[in-house]
Amino acid sequence: MAADETVKPGTLEEQSNTNAAPNPNLRTVEEEEEDELEEGEIAGGEDESKGSSATTAVTHPLEHSWTFWFDNPSAKSKQAAWGSSMRPIYTFSTVEGFWSVYNNIHHPGKLAVGADFYCFKDKIEPKWEDPVCANGGKWTLTFQRGKSDTCWLYTLLAMIGEQFDHGDEICGAVVNVRNRQEKISLWTKNATNEAAQVSIGKQWKEFLDYNDNIGFIFHDDAKKLDRNAKNRYNT
Repeated sequence: MAADETVKPGTLEEQSNTNAAPNPNLRTVEEEEEDELEEGEIAGGEDESKGSSATTAVTHPLEHSWTFWFDNPSAKSKQAAWGSSMRPIYTFSTVEGFWSVYNNIHHPGKLAVGADFYCFKDKIEPKWEDPVCANGGKWTLTFQRGKSDTCWLYTLLAMIGEQFDHGDEICGAVVNVRNRQEKISLWTKNATNEAAQVSIGKQWKEFLDYNDNIGFIFHDDAKKLDRNAKNRYNT
């Protein structure tokens, strides 16, 4: 793949450690041309200590840039406005940029109770008030405490690898860590576009091999009714 070629669906190259479970929905590229990479190694890089001539690292651009956000539970206050403690952590636009961050941060099972960790398209803030999110909603999966790590990774790979038929509808994803459970939510733009939302929900379940029923809640309903908001769609 040329250095300036945008990664296409199904070609996101996984550069995590070799013990990670493979994602059947994301295939590697140039498998026959490149040796298996060590954790965090950049494709095309060479060890100069071995006498190799310096070369330009090959990168694999993503279709969109993405930003990780973190809401630290220790910084939250009941008196503070929601989202005021949320901070952007890192923006990446290549496969290598993603793995350089992912391989060096805590995964959901190691985050403190009360933490919220987000990955959203760049320039979209993970808030109801953001203009792109304002008319949207979210699908949500629920897991026992410490059991969401793999599904969180596969959700990220499906998003940044443009695996969804209605990928333009997706704003981002968040994992919420709580005392007895962890939740992963997929935020979308246009809640009233039922066909697109249902397609996203069904594909998400297929990517994760998740068999339980999941529901879609409109952000407007959540703002008005809080925890009493009902699912508008189910799959």
